[in-house]
Amino acid sequence: MLELAIVTDEIDGDIRKAIELGTSWGIEKYEIRCIGPNRIPAIPEIDQRLIGQLKDEYNITYTALSPGIFKLPISHFNELKHELEHILPRTLELAAQIGVKKVIVFGFQRDEKELPGQKDKVMDLMAKAENMARANNVTLLVENEPGFWFDTGRNSAHLLGEINSPFLRANWDPANAIGTGEKPYPEGYEALKKYIGNVHAKDTDSHALERCVPIGEGLVDWKGQIKALIDDRIVPYITIETHVLPLVEKSIQNIETIKKYIASAVADV
Repeated sequence: MLELAIVTDEIDGDIRKAIELGTSWGIEKYEIRCIGPNRIPAIPEIDQRLIGQLKDEYNITYTALSPGIFKLPISHFNELKHELEHILPRTLELAAQIGVKKVIVFGFQRDEKELPGQKDKVMDLMAKAENMARANNVTLLVENEPGFWFDTGRNSAHLLGEINSPFLRANWDPANAIGTGEKPYPEGYEALKKYIGNVHAKDTDSHALERCVPIGEGLVDWKGQIKALIDDRIVPYITIETHVLPLVEKSIQNIETIKKYIASAVADV
């Protein structure tokens, strides 16, 4: 059975309130991205302690941390180097403190004018990040996004295959593949599936960076995608990333929709 997880700030920026609500909906797995106005790992010590307290209090699992790094073009090399040498290590430290084995990163925005050697720099930075993650027994998950080197399922698979490490995998976001010229399911998924280590669930009727809609109301074939994830046993859970206001109402709607798709997929087995 495919379980459900959710990003805490897709319920509420107050992590305690988010987990109180989420557990009342039967959710036991949570990805952490932001707490209040602060993004992981730039959170005060009091919130670091609170994360651990909530884990014990509610008997929940934290699935991944999302520091939002590697979103800049590779031409912004100094800023990316800072993320590699300072933000990623702090994220890995926090992951160790709270028992998290996955960290989500991005795959470098493409420059409007690509210069020779940029791909080599992309791969060098990603390999260094993978090396750091490996040393900490953490898997880096690269999220696909339009306009990035890691954008489609096919392109992500090609780049991940070059490094070919169990500590570097994909955070597959089918909605983010809309508008890239690739159909997320089945084409993107089939190209990428052997590298998928985590899945984000949201939907869009145009472009995920511009407008999201509740799951099932957009262009992603979520019914087919969920059935494939279950049939292929790719991941044990998928993580809801609502991105539609009001968050609580739409998160509940997304949970109910995905549960229906899961039930339908299981019934078809």
